[in-house]
Amino acid sequence: MRFPLRLNYDLSKYIISNRMAKVEKFPLVLMLEPTHLCNLACSGCGRIREYAASISQEMSLDECLQSVDECPAPVVTITGGEPLLYSRVFELTEAVLARKKHVYFCTNGLLLEESLDRLQPHPNFTLNVHMDGLEETHDRILECTGAFRTALAGIRKAKQLGFRVWTNTTIFKETDLGEIDRLFTLLKDMGVDGFLVAPGFGYEAVGEKLFLERREIEKKFGEVFEMSKRHRILSTPMYLRFLKGEKALECTPWGNPTRNTQGWKAPCYLITDAHYPTYGEMMEKTEWDRYGVGRDDRCAQCMMHCGFEPSVVGEVGKNWRDLWEMIVWNLS
Repeated sequence: MRFPLRLNYDLSKYIISNRMAKVEKFPLVLMLEPTHLCNLACSGCGRIREYAASISQEMSLDECLQSVDECPAPVVTITGGEPLLYSRVFELTEAVLARKKHVYFCTNGLLLEESLDRLQPHPNFTLNVHMDGLEETHDRILECTGAFRTALAGIRKAKQLGFRVWTNTTIFKETDLGEIDRLFTLLKDMGVDGFLVAPGFGYEAVGEKLFLERREIEKKFGEVFEMSKRHRILSTPMYLRFLKGEKALECTPWGNPTRNTQGWKAPCYLITDAHYPTYGEMMEKTEWDRYGVGRDDRCAQCMMHCGFEPSVVGEVGKNWRDLWEMIVWNLS
């Protein structure tokens, strides 16, 4: 199966229970950012710019776990910044897994190899390493010589120790998809379990020259869709068809709520109009109907997975062809 059996079971059970209870808005993945500190300063990163004034702050372990407890999402992405710079990161990971949540641990890989001795493989734990191209391209985008080789060494050790490893690749305006194909072949030969791919979207805090507009996204992701026939790309086929312009989807901004040092970020992972002290207050006070393509100019070019992959959940049961495609894709 493309995803672990336990993850499939827990997500399916969670989604079905919410539908039976007629819950209209429910989260799938909690994006937990215990720190915005990072050991990189990538041009395409909005976090280190948006939160420059508070970048040295971090959430307490209790705040992190309270956030996990108040948000019902079955999956927790521990991200940042660079989460391996968070002072309580190993305790946090262990405690979230003890709550029977699924953890996606997102890292740039620079500290991965030296940190693996303090992490343990677990059926609910996935390392997600950011990889934006082969050595020259990756190092240029991250603005760090040696970043590619360091991340690769961490991936190699993680696989030797028995960890599940995915990689996450952002497709920018100048991304060479032939190079990405070669990157995935290299990573597959190393035993990497799957590849997340998403278009780059311009944060308000970042210039736009790196990022794709919708027409460019559709062209590039037509090629990515073909690539998904050769590689275990984890983006759902419906989302990929949306990216290539074949499927219409509305954004689901509450699907991946973000909690960071300033509170619960609203309305989404990419746009900040407010921070709220609790998950419940964020869900209640955010005017969700104000956001999305055609409603807010900031959403006009966005096709990011954090808003549109959750939309697949609501769409997949409406058409038997979509449902069958998802079943075949997940079993492949």
